[in-house]
Amino acid sequence: MNKASEQAVNIVAGLGEAKLSKGQETFNALTGQIEERRARLLIWEEMRPTFQKKYVDVLLPLQRESTDLQVKMVHLLNDAFDNKSLTKGERRALSDLIAEMAGRLVDACDDVAVKAIYNMHSRSDYDSETVVELDVESPTPDAVLGIEAGDDGDFDSPDELLRRLDAEIQARDDARERAKEARRAARKQSSPKKRAAQTLQDSAQAELSKSIRQVYRKLASALHPDRELDTQERLRKTALMQRANLAYKKKDLLTLLALQLELEHITQQALSGISEDRLQHYNKILQEQIGELDEEIQHVERGFRQAYGIPPSTDVSPDTVLRSLQKEVVMLQRYISDLAGSLRLFEDIERLKDSLGQMKRMGR
Repeated sequence: MNKASEQAVNIVAGLGEAKLSKGQETFNALTGQIEERRARLLIWEEMRPTFQKKYVDVLLPLQRESTDLQVKMVHLLNDAFDNKSLTKGERRALSDLIAEMAGRLVDACDDVAVKAIYNMHSRSDYDSETVVELDVESPTPDAVLGIEAGDDGDFDSPDELLRRLDAEIQARDDARERAKEARRAARKQSSPKKRAAQTLQDSAQAELSKSIRQVYRKLASALHPDRELDTQERLRKTALMQRANLAYKKKDLLTLLALQLELEHITQQALSGISEDRLQHYNKILQEQIGELDEEIQHVERGFRQAYGIPPSTDVSPDTVLRSLQKEVVMLQRYISDLAGSLRLFEDIERLKDSLGQMKRMGR
């Protein structure tokens, strides 16, 4: 996706002209918006491996360490519960604390002993509560993603989960596209007025495709590698032809024009002299490209949220996700340090009793 080698496609005022026409200004504005979106996608592409490595190598081990310490804490507090020096009030406060901690942990780790401790101190049954919640809650993420119950897929791997999410999202996009085509087909069979409008729209779309095809044909003629005798130049033109083929397949007018400038197959003067009618067609194509890039950005960011469990309320952008990850790492490190200190402290029953008293005074 690196466009560093491509020249910027921008129209400048022609010789003797004071300013750009409205169509030329629109063209420049649209090409600028496309470059901004391409830059955003490129940043996502470059940032993603860095984020994933830190997530897997740093955050996940910290999360496991935190969970292990919390399990130790639940067992420590549960052992202390039977200490005869505790008053009824202290025992009740301790039981509430154990139920709260164990309840959070059962979701994080499949620990039968922790579940039994939760059931004892909550005077309830975790499995029964879960069944009730599933009856009233919205579909689970697995159901939304089409993952069958009992799947043995290795979703501990962010890469694997991301690939699965991408496939699911792509399948939905394809389904929406098929539905759109079906609606178009239905419109063609509707009233004469609607059929006329559809014919006009199809004609306009054909004209846009023709504009792209004309640019591509000029490039293909200039780049044809079989016509080049020099080996190095043939290799260069082969690589450029591959870029042109990909751009044509994606209806990427901006890249095709950039390749023309790179080859000097079209001069800046010729670009500035494009007719208003032709510019109008070009601008429609560029607007479509912007829409497609916006969809691609949404697809990337939606998949990123789902892969890493980022809630909708949290901002997701290439500029913020690494900072957010680092912030979460620091918070976890502090929590682990505090938890390890509390574990050592609560081995002394008198200090545990003091902490329970402080919690009671604070209204917990």
